[in-house]
Parts: sequence; structure tokens; C-alpha cells
Amino acid sequence: MATKIVDLSVPMEPNPSQPVEVTHHPHAEGAPAMMRIFGCKESDLPQGLGWATDTLTLGTHSGTHVDAPWHYTPTSEGRKARTIDEMPLEWFYGDGVVLDMRHKPRGSAVTINDFKAALEKLDYTLKPGDIVLVQTGTDKYWGKPEYIDEGCGMTRESTLWLIEQGVRVMGTDAWGWDRPFWAIREEFQKTGDSSILWGGHYAGIKKEYCHIEKLANLDKLPRPFGFKVACFPIDIIGGSAGWARVVAIIEE
Repeated sequence: MATKIVDLSVPMEPNPSQPVEVTHHPHAEGAPAMMRIFGCKESDLPQGLGWATDTLTLGTHSGTHVDAPWHYTPTSEGRKARTIDEMPLEWFYGDGVVLDMRHKPRGSAVTINDFKAALEKLDYTLKPGDIVLVQTGTDKYWGKPEYIDEGCGMTRESTLWLIEQGVRVMGTDAWGWDRPFWAIREEFQKTGDSSILWGGHYAGIKKEYCHIEKLANLDKLPRPFGFKVACFPIDIIGGSAGWARVVAIIEE
């Protein structure tokens, strides 16, 4: 049996979609440090060169990352919301299922009925521990200024519905789990309904869950389920999120 691994993450790189600074320190810059540490001369090093290193300046929500309940709210299910280092690793490995929402209009809300219809089309029933990956097609705009404004997004109700099915980790290939900010703002200005503000995230007040943002390459999966997802977040003490190299593991 062969194992295929599909990368579902975006690269950590500077672009209009995220404030990331990457500085590469080449081998020549590493030579003085090695000479100081080891008490050697430049001629003792291969080609007179040392090690190459890199320095990154970025936020925890840059690149593909897992949001912790603490990001949404200080309390979840009536107790202090957990930070990313407090989440159980068991949550972040499980059976994956892709729910295709690419037909949804830009800025629209993904409803419970949308999820039900997608699952019925797949003839799939969610079970506890499943990791749901919502495909919006927004990853095709990665690196472009419009990335942040594209795609559809989840609501409080649709998020809670997934949690009620036993799903504790879910993700999207869009910039954020909720609808784009412009869409939420437009509706709020028209209706004054404050319940729509960041509703998908604020679902974490009632029910504890984590979601992944800025996924990619869901269209490269050979099937919408029947694979494992590994999405272990980096252990940042007290962090509201942790970067993750999210992958699908497919046994063929």
C-alpha cells in the first residue's frame, strides 16, 4: 500500500495578504559566529563559509494556522478559553472530509442546509473526530490583494451545527472562517443585527472548537473523504493561534 501526502498549506512568505518579513542570512554571515564559537579561522571552514540562518517577523495568524478558542473569546463553555498550547493533540489528527462550497457567491454565508446538502451529495455522515475542510476556492487568490475579500464564510449557526455533529476541528481555504469583513459590514449596516459580527468565531463562546484558516490545494485531493488530516499547531505558550503544516495522508 502506497502513501500519498498532499500539502494543504500556504507558504510562509511576504505578500499583500499577510504582514510577514523574512530575512535570509547567507553562509558568509554565519562564518564570524562559527569562528567565535569554535575558536577557528576562516580557512578552517569549507570555502570559508559558515551556517545559513533566517529571521522571521510575523503574527501567529499569518500563513496556514489553527485558531485557539482564546482567539475568539476569553471564556468558552463557561470557563476560561484554552490557548493553543492547551489544546489536546488528539484533536488535530483524524478523518478528513471536504465540503465543496465553491458554488456559493462571493461574500455569502454557508448555512446548515448548505452543509447538509453537501454531505447528502457525498453520501457521507459526519462522526465525532472528523476534520471538516470547507472548500471555497479562495486559495486561488493567494498572494493577490483581493485574497482577503474573496470567498464565502461560515456563520454562528453553521459552525455550531458542525460542533454538534462531533466535529471539533474544521478549516477553510479562505482568509478567515467567517465571511469576508466587507460582507459582514454591509449586512450589519443594513440590518443592525449584531449577531452576525464574527458569528462563526463567536460560536466558540458557547461550544469549544478550533478552526484552520488559509488552507490550500483542496482541489488536489483525489477524493473528498477517505483520507487522514494532520494539522498539529506549533506549541506557542499562551498563544491565540499556532502555525501548522496541514497535510492530507492518503493510503492508495
